[in-house]
Amino acid sequence: MEMFFYGFMQRAIQASVLISLVAPILGLFLILRRQSLLADTLSHVSLTGVALGMMLNVNPTWTNLLVVILISLLLEWIRNVYHSYSEISIAVLMSGGMAFALFIMGMNDSMTADLNTFLFGSIVTISPLQVKFLYVLTIGIVLCYIIFKRPMYVLTFDEETAHTTGLPVRLMSILFNIITGITIAIIMPIVGSLLVSAILILPAAIAMRLSKSFNGVILFAMGIALIGMLGGLYISYDLGTPSGATIVLLLLSVFAIVLIGEKINQFLIEHNRAND
Repeated sequence: MEMFFYGFMQRAIQASVLISLVAPILGLFLILRRQSLLADTLSHVSLTGVALGMMLNVNPTWTNLLVVILISLLLEWIRNVYHSYSEISIAVLMSGGMAFALFIMGMNDSMTADLNTFLFGSIVTISPLQVKFLYVLTIGIVLCYIIFKRPMYVLTFDEETAHTTGLPVRLMSILFNIITGITIAIIMPIVGSLLVSAILILPAAIAMRLSKSFNGVILFAMGIALIGMLGGLYISYDLGTPSGATIVLLLLSVFAIVLIGEKINQFLIEHNRAND
């Protein structure tokens, strides 16, 4: 119980609860829009923001936010240029972002140790400012989900129908990319750049096997994310393992249990039918 008396753990727990609320919402829309790799792209590009901040002696959070916003706009522009091959934008910017970050790191070897924290995540790096950002972001995303759920639902499943009904399709896509990028930039320190996409995608992917309704998936995913985040934090603190990796491994374990449970349930149903 001593872990709860440390300030960095208190911030980590707050961040974990808040991430558990926002990750399923963004993750489900990413999956349904077939943009699961968008989170990977933005997380790789965000390293450029971190490296720039360190090079300029500016708080990396600010440069990170600026970079992911600019890249979110660029992603949507390239996606429209290659409308029939939208994955090109993801491939180009993912590799370009990582290459630029490595280039900046090569100019200053002292950055390597600090960037490792952002690559793999560390619970001790969560600052009060980042927690405040996360509170504001969580409130904003939850309110947007409640207010704009129906338009986003239409946009997600049929962009042409969304366009014909008068919805600002391009603006909505840009704003969704920006919100996803900002979320990634803020939660990077706790889960790491290399694993942040798994935190967004896995809870929603697991919940899709447990519920068939849209709201049901969101609620299940929030519960799963909460178990993964808090459970992973506790295990990582107890064993001294990287928090991001521990959280992802715990979520993967839940994913495996759900899939195996489905197979067993299906087998039992077929077996009972055969006996009848």
